Amino acid sequence: MWLIVGLGNPGRKYAKTRHNLGFMVIDALSSKLSISLENRSKNLVCGRGAADDEEITLIKPLTFMNRSGSAVREAVRKHKYNHKLLVIYDDIDLSPGVLRIKRNGSAGGHRGVESVIESLGSKNFPRVKIGIGKSDEIPAEDYVLGKFKKNELSQIKKAVDRAAEAVLMIIAEGISPVQNRFHKSL
Repeated sequence: MWLIVGLGNPGRKYAKTRHNLGFMVIDALSSKLSISLENRSKNLVCGRGAADDEEITLIKPLTFMNRSGSAVREAVRKHKYNHKLLVIYDDIDLSPGVLRIKRNGSAGGHRGVESVIESLGSKNFPRVKIGIGKSDEIPAEDYVLGKFKKNELSQIKKAVDRAAEAVLMIIAEGISPVQNRFHKSL
């Protein structure tokens, strides 16, 4: 079974912000795979289904980004995870719309991923990172919590669709072939 976690912040206030790209990808996968996200606990909302004959659980933490690890730890315990975990999130150090698929590694300054690593006691899980770029005028904390500008929406929709496609390909083919395909297409 795969646990597919999209990082973001709960609530309407944050719904269309840069920091919620992980949630947007989970919503895209939910729609594409007809998986209803209706199972709710204090810390997460999730839905179960299948992709490429693999059982998957789509997860959106209801904790705020910097506390994502507690929700991921709950999901791991609740679903008796012993197989595969994939985390999807925004990356301020990548140009807008650029995807990077990583097998594992450090948090790279992303506090949500840092929380997941601390809560699990491991950095050995694959990630799909989606670039949001950064601003020279706006502090990083404000920038990531800001909404996309109209001229960015088309590019972000494409990035969300590509990230959902990458997740499905990882489930079907594994990390390496997907890294090769998506990293070369830049």
